[in-house]
Amino acid sequence: MKTNVLCWLGAGLLAAGLSFAHAAAEETCGLCAKQIVTNSELASCFLDQYDQIAKTGNEAVVVDLSGCASRGVVEALPSPNKAPAEPDVQFMISRLQLDCLKKKLEAPGVVLDPSATIDLDSCR
Repeated sequence: MKTNVLCWLGAGLLAAGLSFAHAAAEETCGLCAKQIVTNSELASCFLDQYDQIAKTGNEAVVVDLSGCASRGVVEALPSPNKAPAEPDVQFMISRLQLDCLKKKLEAPGVVLDPSATIDLDSCR
């Protein structure tokens, strides 16, 4: 009887430990962005590089789109009311956020210009 109780107790502790480890793994990325600002050019660049970025085996992924920034293009003058937010060209996100960002950028009707703030905190 004692052995049976110990087996159940051990199994329960193992299950609790695994679920805690999984929850902790999802929340370990304290440096991950909660939101990013992007535009259509950087979004296209991200989607083009997605497969390469997704190949990394890390839980946290560094996205560097600095090579995608427009060069030699004259930007439109900002609106006198409110200047658009400056796009993020380098940021760190979790693997879950990476997949979520891809889905959000591919969503039909998403407006990215002059810039758009993409909420990654809702990617759970």
